[in-house]
Amino acid sequence: MFGLGVPELIVIFVIALIVFGPKKLPELGKALGKGIAEFKRASQEVKDSIESEVRAAEHTIDTAKLKADVEGVVKEAENTVAEPSQTPEAKKDDDLGGPRKEPEAYGKS
Repeated sequence: MFGLGVPELIVIFVIALIVFGPKKLPELGKALGKGIAEFKRASQEVKDSIESEVRAAEHTIDTAKLKADVEGVVKEAENTVAEPSQTPEAKKDDDLGGPRKEPEAYGKS
């Protein structure tokens, strides 16, 4: 604790007792304790606030990256769908494995 040992703390306590007196010393100790507790609470709030802002920023960055990735995939899919511009007849030809032929009459040999 700041390099203070027990003897140094006793000397400080005795000097405070002489300066402030036995009636005022408990009040000063209580006020000092409240001040330290308030400082700890405030510093913890600042730490929590900073951590929450960092988490929010990380979430925003991840969301933006994910959105960009999804948009890229959607554009890729749109380009793939838009490329084949076949007519319905050509599509029928492809479905059958080649150009479509009319069947011959049964009576011909």
